Amino acid sequence: MNLHHFNKFFTSAILFVSLVFFNSAHADKCGGSGKMTDHSKTKHDVVELAVKAGSFKTLVAAVKAAGLADALKGDGPFTIFAPTDEAFAKLPEGTLQDLLKPENKDKLKAILTYHVVAGKVTAADVVKISKAETLNGQNAKISVNDDQVFIDDAKIIQTDVMGSNGVIHVIDSVILPQS
Repeated sequence: MNLHHFNKFFTSAILFVSLVFFNSAHADKCGGSGKMTDHSKTKHDVVELAVKAGSFKTLVAAVKAAGLADALKGDGPFTIFAPTDEAFAKLPEGTLQDLLKPENKDKLKAILTYHVVAGKVTAADVVKISKAETLNGQNAKISVNDDQVFIDDAKIIQTDVMGSNGVIHVIDSVILPQS
């Protein structure tokens, strides 16, 4: 990524984070909006943030089914590339139901840990790297295309939602590790 694209992305990211913070403060005054907001001044961990947002019901159910909720409530820090409910809906019909079966717990765990990176990787950090080692041991590709940032083929649609034990970046698709 050249300097012009980085500066343009960084400026956009700062503006976006500022808008998220403003909207969060406004939504909190109005009783909440159900959207993912910046809770960096609270003690909510990344799992609690996902539950509170309301748009990650499928992700939260999958994390619980895989037995990962307690681990992700730990000290961290973690960086989670969190697919929305709409992202899970893009999977082929029956895929999610199949993954949630107890006999597929290991496969589900491998997919979910592919969405998590150890450490706190903010948007400013993400644009400086070309890959991220996930908790399942595989590397996910990071790329910037036309001022949009991607992890594998998923577009990052919201960045830097801060929790007490890490950061969440919202993505528009479920990313899958190599078989």
